[in-house]
Amino acid sequence: MIKNITTLFLALSTIVQAQYWQQEVEYTMDVHFNDENHQYRGTSEIKYTNNSPDTLESVYFHLYPNAFQPGSMMDVRSRNISDPDDRVMDRIAALNKNQQGFLHITRISYLGEPFELIENQTLAEFPLVHPINPGETVEFSLQFEGQVPVQIRRSGRNNAEGIDYSMAQWYPRMVEYDRDGWSLFQYVGREFHGVFGHFDVTLHMDSSFTIAATGTLQNPEEIGHGYAGLNQGPIAGAEAVLSWRFVADSVHDFAWAADRDYTHDVVKNDQGPDIHLFYLADSVNTKDWTFLGRVGTQTAELMAQYFGAYPYTHYSIVQGGDGGMEYPMLTLISGDISRNGLISVTIHEFLHSWYQGVVATNEQLYCWMDEGFTEFAQMVVLAEMNEEPLSGRMNRLVEYANRLITNPLHEPMSILADHYETNFAYGMNAYYKGATFLYTLKNLLGDDVFYDGMKTYYNQWKFKHPTPHDFKRIMEKKSGMELEWFFNYFLYAEQSELDYALGEFSYSRESGERFTTINVERKGCFPMPISLRTVDQKGNEKWYHIPLNAQGIIQKLDLDDSVKILEPWDWVNPHYEVRISTPEKLMIIELDPSKDLPDSDWENQLWKNK
Repeated sequence: MIKNITTLFLALSTIVQAQYWQQEVEYTMDVHFNDENHQYRGTSEIKYTNNSPDTLESVYFHLYPNAFQPGSMMDVRSRNISDPDDRVMDRIAALNKNQQGFLHITRISYLGEPFELIENQTLAEFPLVHPINPGETVEFSLQFEGQVPVQIRRSGRNNAEGIDYSMAQWYPRMVEYDRDGWSLFQYVGREFHGVFGHFDVTLHMDSSFTIAATGTLQNPEEIGHGYAGLNQGPIAGAEAVLSWRFVADSVHDFAWAADRDYTHDVVKNDQGPDIHLFYLADSVNTKDWTFLGRVGTQTAELMAQYFGAYPYTHYSIVQGGDGGMEYPMLTLISGDISRNGLISVTIHEFLHSWYQGVVATNEQLYCWMDEGFTEFAQMVVLAEMNEEPLSGRMNRLVEYANRLITNPLHEPMSILADHYETNFAYGMNAYYKGATFLYTLKNLLGDDVFYDGMKTYYNQWKFKHPTPHDFKRIMEKKSGMELEWFFNYFLYAEQSELDYALGEFSYSRESGERFTTINVERKGCFPMPISLRTVDQKGNEKWYHIPLNAQGIIQKLDLDDSVKILEPWDWVNPHYEVRISTPEKLMIIELDPSKDLPDSDWENQLWKNK
């Protein structure tokens, strides 16, 4: 039966994959940067292919820097939410004209003719006189101008650590159109969703600046600044303004940072990506920063082992001065923190390359599929690096997740990222409950099936935009299990507390044999298979497993032969009776002894004979 189910899943997956489509974009940008007034102007030639089955009547662009103006949605949201991000608070409202950010498309032409745009804060609509038909490739020519705001969040200038420019979400970026339609979300504070494609970006900037960017520098011999040997400055005899040309394939965004005082180190690797380090040597512990090259190398090796190989040739770890934020091929992180802090944030942001950069889910719709997957992978990598069990790190995250589940501020994981009522609920769901979701799934399926599924998911959906359903289908196919109930309780249920407890137990004799009857209670609404351990007065230990009967019998795959499988527990029943032979008096009875489940109350799962 399992074989037939797996065959059916494979057939359905093949059909869905054949129907999958995604848009393509090619950007060729030429940008002149003025560091005196912190403004820039540029041109963007965009080639856009409509691979959808739909005729497009309009296209849209993101204008993210417009969020850094008083009265923007980001400003108003921050001043009204009960627990605002302390990096934002009311700081946007206080910006004057010279401190604000802006980005405007000053001219757009299509089919050789100029047209008008409809600008709405951080979005712009371009109604098409000639719609784009399915399968058609068209070209847009843009002229744009922008101003870099004082650093508030992610993008900005002159931040607290003295970094001159952190340039994220800075250019007119095409809005993604996919199976969910147009991703028309104003920039309120969360993260991004974009069209995969090719970027060819030339930045003209004063030669005193060192630039770190998405993509591969095409003219290092003209630039210097650590790209052509050890020289940290421009090549001798360089022009006053250098033209940096970066090219990147199969990415959905382009970010960069620039500072006059960056030290640029490169750690070369024969296997795996080269690691580039950009930092202010006078403001950080240089030994800690150079150590990050080793951290990046080891992280890439472990991720290839467990989750899939990093697909690009290099990765840049950049002191950007704003906590940590991921972009294709680089991260911007704070620099002046402890070594352990640097290691943790570097690993976390690097791992976003897998789940935000390569397997690029829409984070407005499924924030946990990036943050939660990244958080879980971070725990795996750190556990391996420190040669410690994964359970030790994950049990702490499970406790954090349960603080939300049992908290009045609880909201389902399916809420749109910007629409959580509190930042607390967003953070708990996206990071801790998201990581707990994967950890619990791993314990349900077994390590071999789970990690095989994670690699398959990564390789099958890289450079695409998967949904929870796509991930579920792969895990069902790998395990032969039906997992709809599991995803439903974790992601969509208003109440998702998981709480199993030991109830009363009694002894009896039958034909001279001694039995113990143990009552197990499901006190929470979330049903799961569960294990039971007993230890008698002679120290004999026995393990039992209770499968769950929820839309088909669900069995754990990698149980040891010594574990006895009991009758399935119908999910509709809050009580289950275990009757086992116990020749000797029991001293310990324990539910979920391996702590495989994110149970909200571990204290009611253990009984010891005093």
